[in-house]
Amino acid sequence: MSNSRSALVARLAATALGACVAGIGLPSEARAPAAKTAAPPPAPTEAQAPQPAQGQAAPARRSPLAFAAHVAATVNDEVISTYDLQQRMLLLIVTSGVQPTEQNAPELQREALRGLIDERLQLQEIHRVQQKQKVTVEPSDKEVDDELTDLARANNMKLEGLAHQLSLAGVSINTLREQVRAQIAWRRYMGGRFGSSIRITDDQIKATRARLNAAAAKPQFLVSEIYLDAQRVGGIDVARNGAQQLLEQLKQGAPFPAVAKQFSASASASNGGDDGWLVSGEMQAPVQAALQGLSPGELSAPVETPDGVYIFLLRDRRAGASSLMVNMKQAWTTDTSPAAEATLAALKSKVRGCDGFEEQAKKMSGLSYGETGEVDIVQLAPDIRTGLAEVKPGEATQILRTPYGAHVVALCSRRQGDSHEPSKTDIENRLYGEELAMLAKRFLRDLHNSATIEAR
Repeated sequence: MSNSRSALVARLAATALGACVAGIGLPSEARAPAAKTAAPPPAPTEAQAPQPAQGQAAPARRSPLAFAAHVAATVNDEVISTYDLQQRMLLLIVTSGVQPTEQNAPELQREALRGLIDERLQLQEIHRVQQKQKVTVEPSDKEVDDELTDLARANNMKLEGLAHQLSLAGVSINTLREQVRAQIAWRRYMGGRFGSSIRITDDQIKATRARLNAAAAKPQFLVSEIYLDAQRVGGIDVARNGAQQLLEQLKQGAPFPAVAKQFSASASASNGGDDGWLVSGEMQAPVQAALQGLSPGELSAPVETPDGVYIFLLRDRRAGASSLMVNMKQAWTTDTSPAAEATLAALKSKVRGCDGFEEQAKKMSGLSYGETGEVDIVQLAPDIRTGLAEVKPGEATQILRTPYGAHVVALCSRRQGDSHEPSKTDIENRLYGEELAMLAKRFLRDLHNSATIEAR
């Protein structure tokens, strides 16, 4: 796999790491207290809690994150302990900036447990493959520490400082270490299992470029997203309630990228929810309606779709590009006799678009030919503009008549003038990443469907 592809796979697999130190920097009141001893399951609400007898002091309120020392779940007979679950909840809080409350503690617990179950399934599959094929997929301790060191260095601290900051929030560095170990192993496995089977064709690249160029003329919205998958979280009602709780946390100052990294089920989660520019007319109707009503910097209310619920942050919006740039080759003659036009017709019959255009034109007597380079279409003669509007890139026009003679024009490319046209490599990597993310999601779903999972 090429270096650029390897880096792309790594970016796709990254989850909470980029948000870690940002969460650690939260004020102390946003951090969950460290649990010194095991405690009973989450406390009842004030209305359910027994009231002290007259004259007795009211009992101290417990943290909503308190747990009993029991088995939280089993995944194919492998135990997830309540200690594991509590540590993952604390890490989730530290890295997302979400403040724990009586209301959101159950959802934090469910999300932490979902993440642990996913990791157990991933590692069980990796262990099976390692044993069967006698290969090594899991990273060494040094590789894990190297990644943690890079994370700490990117935030101007050493690994020891990172461990200390986590400990202030009650999180063991080993909790983060094991999460990183699972992430590295899974991205390696997915890249190795599916990477070589993904083929991005030139036709796919051309179709994507054409779609992007066409979209550049439409209004666009630069968004970040958080997506709660109804199937993953236990139904649309759970997704709707979870989205509302996350929205409240975002309004109170939780950083959107950190929350997206930890809670979003979208492929954009690894990029902090950054979904890039969305094009008007190419979104689901509820999504477009929500975005059209926002100003840059505003959060949307939860947006319900058939499969789940979104929260959007509109970062910017722009109108479609106004000018159209074309790159073309043409052959022409000032002789408008039937014989001259027959020569142009013969040229058109021998070429397909721009490929071989000039070579064939050289062979035709009486024709001038050349390549214009990229020009704004408004600079061309009206008849040529009309002819180009009727063909696709890679096609040639019919014979066009202008005051200057008769022409055949081959359209090489067309794009909106104010847009940035991505390179072939950019488009190829984007399509590769989307395909790999989809295959990885399906594979993990299959692991869930074939597993025996019991939550206590």
